[in-house]
Amino acid sequence: MAKGDRRIKEALFIVHEGARDVGSLAGALSRRGYRLRTCLARREDVAALDALAPDLLVVLGGLLGANDEAEHPFIRDELALLGRRLKADRPTLGICLGGQLVAKALGARVHTGGAPELTWGPISLTEAGRGSALAHLGPEETAVVHWHNDSFELPAGAIHLASTEDCPNQAFSWGGRSLAVQFHPEVTASLMARWLAHARADSEARRAAIARMRADTARWSQTLERQTARCLNAWLDQVED
Repeated sequence: MAKGDRRIKEALFIVHEGARDVGSLAGALSRRGYRLRTCLARREDVAALDALAPDLLVVLGGLLGANDEAEHPFIRDELALLGRRLKADRPTLGICLGGQLVAKALGARVHTGGAPELTWGPISLTEAGRGSALAHLGPEETAVVHWHNDSFELPAGAIHLASTEDCPNQAFSWGGRSLAVQFHPEVTASLMARWLAHARADSEARRAAIARMRADTARWSQTLERQTARCLNAWLDQVED
């Protein structure tokens, strides 16, 4: 955007669950001058959205999977929307399920495999990752939230940015202005409290994991919120019009 341009920028969030809480991204984007809009994919017409109109598109996580088109036909609409937007190289951020949908829209496989992650922990950055905005979320800076069963392969032409021991593909960039991450940078203490209140706790191991999540949220959430804002600002400095 040209210097001095006072046009209000719009960030469109596609969300998949009933609560339209976008975590720390809301404050970071509002401070940067964005007007926020959400679309609840389960209830609204994703096919009617203009893929190119928002200045920023953010696709968030959810309990469903990127391969669940038969049960949730709106996933096809999301993939079509992402395909148009990615082809046009418009600023796009996919988080967890959103990252999987970005990968799938680019022709990569999304699969269930390896150990499910339910933890706070670091990401390991590749050389390209250390030179990217994700450096603000590197292991020297903060832990991040890992909460997923599925994961994505890297699309053709993607730049691999981050990994963990249990999930080798934690983040990639594609084209000039698209970023997909498997982890959750948007988590705040209040958002995690709502997630954990509805989390499955049907085994001793699961209950122990939830207890660890609560303790680590108290330890790390403020740091993650600060570092996510820095990461987001650094990325937007690179990709905004």
